Amino acid sequence: MKKALITGASSGIGAQIAKILSEKGYETVLVARRTQRLEALAKTLPSKSEVCTADLSNMDEVRALFKKYQDIDILVNNAGFGVYGDFCETDFDRESQMIDVNIRALHYLMKEYIPVFEKRGGGKILNVASSAAFFPGPLLSSYYASKAYVLRLSTAVREELRRRKSPVTITSLCPGPVETEFGQLSGSNLGKRTISPEYVAKVSVDAMMKGKAVVVPTLTMKMTRLLSKLIPESLSVRVVYILQKAKRN
Repeated sequence: MKKALITGASSGIGAQIAKILSEKGYETVLVARRTQRLEALAKTLPSKSEVCTADLSNMDEVRALFKKYQDIDILVNNAGFGVYGDFCETDFDRESQMIDVNIRALHYLMKEYIPVFEKRGGGKILNVASSAAFFPGPLLSSYYASKAYVLRLSTAVREELRRRKSPVTITSLCPGPVETEFGQLSGSNLGKRTISPEYVAKVSVDAMMKGKAVVVPTLTMKMTRLLSKLIPESLSVRVVYILQKAKRN
C-alpha cells in the first residue's frame, strides 16, 4: 500500500489532506507537535495511520523524521505559521522558529526525499505556500517572504526535475485566508472572507495527483495573482499594508 507523510497534520489543511489521502487508500504518517490531536485524527482515518510527534523548528528532529520514514510515496510539506507585527517590534526568536519550520524543514525534506522518490520510480510533493507568496507583506513581512521562498524554490526545482525527465512532481499550493488556527497563532485577524480547509485540501490533492505546478483555490485568489503581475510593487506593498493593518487584533 502507498504511503503519504503530512507535516502540520494536527489541524486545518494538513488534517483535511490526511483524511482525503486516507480515503484514497494511502497509509498516512501524521506529523506535528500535538500528539493528542494527531492520535484523535488517526482514529478517524479509514486506512492505517502512524503518529509522529516532531518539532520541525528543530533540525535534529527533522533529520530523524526523514531517517525513520524512507518508504513514502507522497510528501506534504504543510507545517508553517506566521508572526504578525511591525518588523522592528516582532520577536526575533519566534521569527527564527518560523523560518526554520516554513523554510529549513521544507527545504531539507525536499532535498532528501527527491532522490529517494527517484530511486523508487516516482513520488509526489505538495508544498503549502500561500497567496502571500505573490506580494511583499508589511506587518507579516517574514511570513510573506518565507512563502515566496517556498513558491520559488518549488517552481525552480520542478523545472530541474522536468528537464531530466524525473518521475517526481512538485505542486505548490497558494490559497488565500483559510479557516485555520493561523490567525490565532500569528496574532492577526483573518477577517470574514476565509475558505474552508476541506475545500482547499480537496483542490490541492486533485492538483497534486495531476502533477500540476501551482494551485490557487478560488477565482478571487486567481485574480489576485494576476493583479500581482500587473500592479507596480510600489503600489501593491501599500495596499497590502492597509489590508494587514485592518487585521490587527
